[in-house]
Amino acid sequence: MNVKVLEHTNNRITLLLENVPVVVANSIRRATISEVPTMAVEHVFIYKNTSVMDDEVLAHRLGLIPLKTNLMKYVPNDECECKNELGCPKCSTTLYLEAKADSNLKVVFSRDIVSEDGETSPVSPDIPIIKLAPGQEISLEMRAIMGRGKYHAKWQPVSVAVVRGIPVFTVNRDKCNNCGVCVNSCPKGLIKVNEEPHITDLYKCTTCKMCEKECPQEAIKVDINENSSILTIESVGQLSPKEIIIAAIDILIRKLVDFENAIKK
Repeated sequence: MNVKVLEHTNNRITLLLENVPVVVANSIRRATISEVPTMAVEHVFIYKNTSVMDDEVLAHRLGLIPLKTNLMKYVPNDECECKNELGCPKCSTTLYLEAKADSNLKVVFSRDIVSEDGETSPVSPDIPIIKLAPGQEISLEMRAIMGRGKYHAKWQPVSVAVVRGIPVFTVNRDKCNNCGVCVNSCPKGLIKVNEEPHITDLYKCTTCKMCEKECPQEAIKVDINENSSILTIESVGQLSPKEIIIAAIDILIRKLVDFENAIKK
């Protein structure tokens, strides 16, 4: 097994997993979506809302604001001893939002949310929540809990999670006459012709097979090697891409250990 980082930015990572079957990489992908826990608003207590927005709509908007998450400080709600006790400090924290429009229209942003622990704050300060007309105000309290994406999308830490096998591009030299049709057919512009057609960046190939379909000589064949994988995830912002990948693998290992112990019993 070998792991190579093909791309790594603040919110995106692409890994080449050599000798890692697609089914294994797909398990990691699924875990990043549904199992890696994050913080999100679950309960909203509205003390005052004189705006035109209904309480339910306002609460829903607040719940979908992604919050920065410290995996070492809180435990997932479904593993906590509190049994969904409201305000449990082990799996939840409190946030506050108060705003009032005086003589002008006021837009309330995520930056106006105050976090009790100082860490669990919106990933972006510029998310608009509500518009207040002159004289309108809101005052509310929120409980954010550590949950998982399998219960609600607001806890999903990734916006993109894709896994695919390594493309295999082969050319039949007996049939190929270097006509160049395949060059123009590739939507990514990855094919060049020197002595014969070849892909300039194999890992960017999406295996759409347009080159294979358009080749008049039927000289090109595009397949997928499922014994190795390319895994790409894009973070919503609650956790870094590296944290998400490591957490997903730790969760899978723990599930496999539990499965092994259950079989032994």
